[in-house]
Amino acid sequence: MADPLTQQSAWKDLNTHYDQIGSLHLRELFTDDPNRGQTFSLDAVGVHLDYSKNRINSETMSLLIALANQADLPARIEAMMSGEKINVTENRAVLHTALRAPKGADIRVDGENVVPGVHDVLERMGHFCNAITSGQWTGATGKPIRNVVNIGIGGSDLGPVMAYQALRHYSNRSLTMRFVSNVDGTDFAEATLGLDPAETLFIIASKTFTTQETMTNAITARDWLLSGLNADQSAVAKHFVALSTNAEQVTAFGIDTDNMFGFWDWVGGRYSMDAAIGLSTMLAIGPENFAEMLSGFREMDEHYRTAPLAQNLPVIMGLLTVWYTNFFGAQTTAVLPYDQYLHRFPAYLQQLTMESNGKSVRLDNQQVDYATSPVYWGEPGTNGQHSFYQLIHQGTHLIPCDFIAFAKSLNAIGDHHDKLNANVFAQGEALAMGKTLQEVLDEGTPESLAPHRVFAGNRPSNTLLIEKLTPAVLGKLIALYEHSVYTQGVIWQINPFDQWGVELGKVLAKRIIPELESDSADLQHDSSTNQLIERYRSMKG
Repeated sequence: MADPLTQQSAWKDLNTHYDQIGSLHLRELFTDDPNRGQTFSLDAVGVHLDYSKNRINSETMSLLIALANQADLPARIEAMMSGEKINVTENRAVLHTALRAPKGADIRVDGENVVPGVHDVLERMGHFCNAITSGQWTGATGKPIRNVVNIGIGGSDLGPVMAYQALRHYSNRSLTMRFVSNVDGTDFAEATLGLDPAETLFIIASKTFTTQETMTNAITARDWLLSGLNADQSAVAKHFVALSTNAEQVTAFGIDTDNMFGFWDWVGGRYSMDAAIGLSTMLAIGPENFAEMLSGFREMDEHYRTAPLAQNLPVIMGLLTVWYTNFFGAQTTAVLPYDQYLHRFPAYLQQLTMESNGKSVRLDNQQVDYATSPVYWGEPGTNGQHSFYQLIHQGTHLIPCDFIAFAKSLNAIGDHHDKLNANVFAQGEALAMGKTLQEVLDEGTPESLAPHRVFAGNRPSNTLLIEKLTPAVLGKLIALYEHSVYTQGVIWQINPFDQWGVELGKVLAKRIIPELESDSADLQHDSSTNQLIERYRSMKG
């Protein structure tokens, strides 16, 4: 294990450097370097990253790269991609990159090449999707499948929902796609409203087939189907498939294991949407587009693995997050896609980033003494401009922003797209440059009002500019953030691939469920929880 982060020479050098440039304004930086926009831009795998509107100079980037080298980042990247068991708390390899590896690749876990197994599942998924869309697969009454309902939670829902919305332009519009995740019965009721059970397929996504929320919804779906068809248990096999590894539980539920698509313990849920968990995505966009998405993932994987750190998109973005989180005290990052199809992308990134790096214990079991993951959030433009941009521009919090924009629209209507992108570029400029008091006064603003119209500027942002949103581009964007997250985790000396923080609440919920169902159950929680349970019982009647 390397020295504790704050004791490393590169960290100390960055501290000294921050004291020297932390108060510099982006106006000064752009004045000092008229070519700054070109100096701090990077093109790779079809993605243009302009990171010139960050509070950095060339020395900053050199020091951040030195920090990455001191963390042995290149070796840690290779360790992940070659199948070393870097998830030390669970003694597991971390191989989401193997899910999009080419067919002839050789990636080994415990001596076994896992790539053939991955492609076997992908091929089975493709055959299944073709059977559904061609009408070869029919429901219990002989009707073809017209409706698909994905039931999962966490990574088994956020990825599929985001990908379906992101790639809806490429989707089969003859299929109605719905998603259920919340154990709140309203989610299931609304998702199935108006659907014909005879034409509905349920995808149950749960590795263990024991996840409380997912299995509660799955049992409700089974009851809904059998009641709607007035059928017996045998109908389940024609209307349910499983994304799981628990054959025994899948069989007991009534699903034919021939229609069970498995995955592996070396893939975390939030990294799994490009394999079996992506079955709903493949159904929606077809196997060919799904393969194109995988190729985009693969391009970014290879870029991350092979590009020098200073020309490496995920490395640059990850290091900038460390810079703002640990030296400027930034607590959040806004992700702002200027494409309506990506409206669920920030929600997807919330799990990817915060479940990964929301940690306070280092790999050596010691408590961290520095900040780790910021809070990620966002909305698509231009909606956010009329919501929370006020705080980003004039509030008291420093909020680094990632703008995501596309040169070509998938729905070219009038001048919409030029107006959309004018807003992207304008927001980045306004955040960086701001407007001084003198500039406000020169516009004729009364002195009494002028302070309210001042924009301090010096608010940092990245802009990702890409030609067009395609399945491959979506894969690149997801992999970009996956690898940025890993870069941050390596620097912070934490494990981005476990999620023990989600366990305690689950355990306590299982204890509380029977207490809510029986007035006689003895309550032994804290006084607040006890009185809430008692009040709930009373109100429930």
